Amino acid sequence: MSTLTFLLAVLALLVAPGPTNTLIGLAGARHGLRRVLALVPAELAGYLSAVLPLALLGAPLLAAAPALALVLKGVAALWVLRLACTLWQADASPEGAGARLTPGQIYVTTALNPKALVFALVLLPPVQEPAFLPQLGLFCLAVAAVALLWGGAGALTRRARSRPAWTPPLHRIAAAWLGFVALSLAFGALPT
Repeated sequence: MSTLTFLLAVLALLVAPGPTNTLIGLAGARHGLRRVLALVPAELAGYLSAVLPLALLGAPLLAAAPALALVLKGVAALWVLRLACTLWQADASPEGAGARLTPGQIYVTTALNPKALVFALVLLPPVQEPAFLPQLGLFCLAVAAVALLWGGAGALTRRARSRPAWTPPLHRIAAAWLGFVALSLAFGALPT
């Protein structure tokens, strides 16, 4: 795969709405872009801690134990459902309980993101190929850029929500989306 094709595929997958992007956008909406900047390393660490072992061992491991992919999807579904419930119940004010999204939440959400399977097993070249490290570097830059894009989009809503009534619906919309993602993951983990 050419570098351009790789980068476009990575960007298309990263930009797609998912649990990490939802949380990053919400962090931007609640606290601005400065807070998002503090969360980007956690997202990058989450992806790398999932992608690198999968790139090294994933294909043979999943071939030997295909149920492992289903278990990973199930764990991811439970985590995202927990996040959805927490967001739904949290005080939506910036100072309220549960208002601050932590780097730990971003890390775990990203490490459990099924997109990591696609990056490691489909898009990145095999580890032994010379293109692996340069494309891994591009992947890291793309992760940071897309996080800033989602966080920036969230931060733009801060101006629009000068009325206090705006925040709870945003919170609930994010929670509902995460609930939908969790259900999609759960159904994907069911054996066929």
